[in-house]
Amino acid sequence: MDNTYKQVSLRERVEIYRMKKEGRTARAIARALGRAPSTITRELRRNSRPTKSWSDGYDPVRADTLRARRRAWDARFKLARDGALREHVHERLKAGWSPEEIAGDLRREHGRCIISHEAIYRFIYHRSAQKDYDWHRLLPMRKSRRGRLGMQGGSPVEHIQERISIHERPLEVDSRTSPGHWEGDLMLFARYGQAILITHERKSRLLLGRRQPSKAAAPVASELKRQFRSLPAALRRTLTIDNGTEFAHHYQLRHELGIDTYFCDPHAPWQKGGIENAIGRMRRRLPRKTDLALLSAQQLDRLVAAYNHTPRKCLGFQTPAQVFCKDLEVLHFKRESTSPPPRG
Repeated sequence: MDNTYKQVSLRERVEIYRMKKEGRTARAIARALGRAPSTITRELRRNSRPTKSWSDGYDPVRADTLRARRRAWDARFKLARDGALREHVHERLKAGWSPEEIAGDLRREHGRCIISHEAIYRFIYHRSAQKDYDWHRLLPMRKSRRGRLGMQGGSPVEHIQERISIHERPLEVDSRTSPGHWEGDLMLFARYGQAILITHERKSRLLLGRRQPSKAAAPVASELKRQFRSLPAALRRTLTIDNGTEFAHHYQLRHELGIDTYFCDPHAPWQKGGIENAIGRMRRRLPRKTDLALLSAQQLDRLVAAYNHTPRKCLGFQTPAQVFCKDLEVLHFKRESTSPPPRG
């Protein structure tokens, strides 16, 4: 079968209608027309009338008219007109880049604006409105339209010992200009007890992640201490977390490593928006239905590395790894310049 995709013709639509009326399956129709089964199911899904079955709601003439209308609308979008650019954007989205990162990287490479991130979003949401659901699933948040999600539920604030509110956190943390301030959260999955502990450095956006044996507080505290113990004290100053019981042993970080811990207000995850965004990006590669039992530690490390080596608009299209390494170099230089000379 030819790998080059060709638009479904009116003649093929008439044949699809006839064979569907005969009760043939999408796979059987695809074999008869020399098409992929997904092409047939997509054609029926996009062009059938709503609230009716495919066999009753599909009309070949109406389907051809809708196709022509969509092509006329698509002509408004640069990505629809420029196949090479569309393929480039699609490949970057598959690699985990956001529209802003794609647009910024193209601007840096060519010295001018090739396409804006807003144009990419408009094209994606247009495709979703046309029942082409493949594009929006490549977005970091996998949303088919813009909007905010509401949140609800309880909060075990009263059960957390030595809890300090985020409102008492030093103001310098908000500016993201000084390193060493982190956010932490658990990335949960559909299977009970499966979780990944994620920590996120606010200035560089560097991400650390390790699978947890459970949501219990003791292993979470142990993993946090393991992650931070190897860092210089100047790069492990504060940690902002939510009010989940998994962080009930947070005070061990302050007692053993000198890390001050601060808690968001109940039902206010946006107060640690950096890690919320980071987890949303990781969801592209690790959706909630993922079975962590089938994911090795090496595979998880590769996913985290891919995140840390993706350029970010907020970093001037540097990667989190590059910014964090620069902070390490600056810290090392300060130590060398302030250390006393060796005695002769």
